[in-house]
Amino acid sequence: MPAPRNDVKAALAAGQLQRGLWLNLDSPVTAEIAGRAGFDWCLIDGEHGPWDPTGIRAQLIALEGTGTTAVLRVPVAQDWILKQALDLGVQTVLVPMVDSVAEAEAVVRACRYPPEGVRGMGAAVARAAAYGNTADYAATANEEICILVQAESRAAMADLAAIAAVDGVDGVFIGPADLGADMGYRDALDAPELWDEVERGIAIIRDAGKAAGIIVFGEEAEARMIDCGVTFLGVGSDAALLAAALKKVAAPA
Repeated sequence: MPAPRNDVKAALAAGQLQRGLWLNLDSPVTAEIAGRAGFDWCLIDGEHGPWDPTGIRAQLIALEGTGTTAVLRVPVAQDWILKQALDLGVQTVLVPMVDSVAEAEAVVRACRYPPEGVRGMGAAVARAAAYGNTADYAATANEEICILVQAESRAAMADLAAIAAVDGVDGVFIGPADLGADMGYRDALDAPELWDEVERGIAIIRDAGKAAGIIVFGEEAEARMIDCGVTFLGVGSDAALLAAALKKVAAPA
């Protein structure tokens, strides 16, 4: 039995829009509710949410059977972190703060079994291979792993064409908040100069034949990014949506 087909990877390769939600609350209940809401993917955030493999595993189980693919953002681009993420059974990873071609290449190697990479051969006793029940997992896993790297600095944007061209990188996600901060717009994330740079970056990623990603809030911003060619589109966060809804209910009539 081979590794499961990665529907998000296939859709992005075909240029199809994939909309998703950030999961920051570390809750399998929230993950299941979000998974049943109709998103293409839900991203468990191990960078700005807890990096807790036990909690992440619970959310992955909660998303199974909902029709929504799980994506996992790791906290840092390190081999052992990526090995844990993939052994948990996730097939699409988002890797933050990738500033150079060398860093992007290292991420790809960490996500692939030898001889193409350096991923440790431990999935036979892990959830990824159904604890040994997916007999052909190691032979087929590389082709189904979707690797998305984040460009969120001036250094990354300066080297963006080369980063996007790295073999094995399926897409590049532009992080507007960190990029804005690095550009001097930490407290003015609506600065036209920032979004001009974002749009320039999206065009570069698309020209490389890779999926472009971003997270924005609001229908107008979503439409603008779709028009620019974004296909991996984050449209909100469970934490932010819950906070907004509770404030609205709590406000005096």
